[in-house]
Parts: sequence; C-alpha cells; structure tokens
Amino acid sequence: MATRIKEKAIARAESADKRPSATAKYIRISPDKVRIVLDIIRGQKYTDALAILKATPKAASEPLVKLLNSAAANAENNLGKNKNDLYVAECFANAGPILKRMRARAKGSGARINKRTSHITIILDEVAD
Repeated sequence: MATRIKEKAIARAESADKRPSATAKYIRISPDKVRIVLDIIRGQKYTDALAILKATPKAASEPLVKLLNSAAANAENNLGKNKNDLYVAECFANAGPILKRMRARAKGSGARINKRTSHITIILDEVAD
C-alpha cells in the first residue's frame, strides 16, 4: 500500500506546474476591484506590467506590485530565470473569507456590512522568441 502512495507522490511532483508564481492570501480588498487591475496586466511583459501598476491609481495596484516582484524574485532565485524574459502568463483573484460587520440602522435594527478579502495569484512564464 505504501508503494502506491509513493507512486502517486512522484506522479504529482512530475506534473506540477514548473512556472514561477506567487500568491497573496487574505488581502483586504474586494476581488472584483483586484480583477479590474489584473485584466490590464495579463499577458504583459514583466517590466511593462510593473510600469503599468506603478502608474495605475487603484488601491489594488500596491499589493499587486509587491506580488509581481515576489513572483519575479521566485523566478530569479529558485529557477534561475532572467526577469527581463518574463511575462504575466496567468493572474487571477479568488474570494477569500468575508468579514461580517453590523451597522446600526433605524428603530434598533441593523444592516450587514461585508468586508471582502481576496486570494491573488500571479504566474509568470518565459517569453518564447
């Protein structure tokens, strides 16, 4: 039985995605707001995406700059790739847990306030020349 588990582990390791990536979890911004900025940088070269993010006046651009730099550092240090040869292959924002708060309303009632969080992932790849 143990040999079958080892075979599965080896097969999983071989099929794992070899592209450099970075994930930021529990970011306190709505995934819808993050997706707007991610749509702008998807498919761009690393240097162009970084310049776009630094010039974009959105709240989501600050954590995305850090995440993009982290993914590029992972590519450089762990996989030995050059930052200038990378582009944003995939990027997506999934919904994280929602912080539920209450706000006082008229006649002793309350209204719910949902403070949404995001799990953001950026996957880079080398440009095929």
